[in-house]
Amino acid sequence: MPPLIRSLRPRQWLKNAVVFAGLVFSGQALQEASLVAVALTFVRFCMISSAVYLFNDVLDRDRDRHHPQKKNRPIASGAVSLPLALATSAVLAILALGAGAFYQEPGPGALGGHIPGATAAIGLYLLLQIGYTLKLKHVVLLDVFCIATGFLLRVLAGAWALGVLISPWLIACTVQIALFLALCKRRAEVAASDADKIKQRPILSDYPEEVTTMLIGIMATTTLVTYTLYTLLPWQAMGSAGIMVAQGAGGKPGMVWTIPFVLYGLMRYLFLVFRRDQGQRPELIATLDGPMIATCLGWASVIGLVLYN
Repeated sequence: MPPLIRSLRPRQWLKNAVVFAGLVFSGQALQEASLVAVALTFVRFCMISSAVYLFNDVLDRDRDRHHPQKKNRPIASGAVSLPLALATSAVLAILALGAGAFYQEPGPGALGGHIPGATAAIGLYLLLQIGYTLKLKHVVLLDVFCIATGFLLRVLAGAWALGVLISPWLIACTVQIALFLALCKRRAEVAASDADKIKQRPILSDYPEEVTTMLIGIMATTTLVTYTLYTLLPWQAMGSAGIMVAQGAGGKPGMVWTIPFVLYGLMRYLFLVFRRDQGQRPELIATLDGPMIATCLGWASVIGLVLYN
């Protein structure tokens, strides 16, 4: 793979797939126009996230050169020049933000009706990631909350691209599962680090294993409780005239049968983190672990039967 392409971190694009959550749970996944709108949002998030990765790697190039794995990153190793990295980052950011001008989003804007929703979410994501790269990734707890907020903005962008409202239960669940994954990643990083690595990344010293383990348990529990309530409790959004303007998938008959898949998925992930010292690369667990793949497919199959049968 060419160095510039590797520096875009295409494997990380899997994280952007959460933009399809609003499409699936709104019941519009079989509508071509809706699918195209969210697919465009997915591509835009891939561009903006790669722009951020390039910017981050440029700033961290000196520190990465002293890391046993990160020293092989294209920018740290010199395979990609700084001007090329910065120019590519700027072009990707401009394309991601400007792509919305070529597609008329069906719903109202997210910011006072002036800025299309998906574009607003992408812009906020860019500002968040710049703050994260410059400062917030070095602040304990705020770093994982930034990661969770990034996932939330992805979900909101997918819903806003369709002009649909999203269940507050689904929003809460998104934040909680993102915090769970981020904390698992921190624990795995600490477990795999020695004194020199922690010296290079001082933030890891603020995540002692016993404290991080407790926080992971809290987030796993709250995620399961929130998702269970989402499946059991119907949700409707009412307009000013008392007319229903949105209805969530929660509370639909059959949604309760997705709970065992979520429970097993959480337990399997905890097993991989605590027993097999995985967790640093969540995208690899989602795509390479057989039981986890089967769990996701089973969950998706039940969702499809409930919402689209």
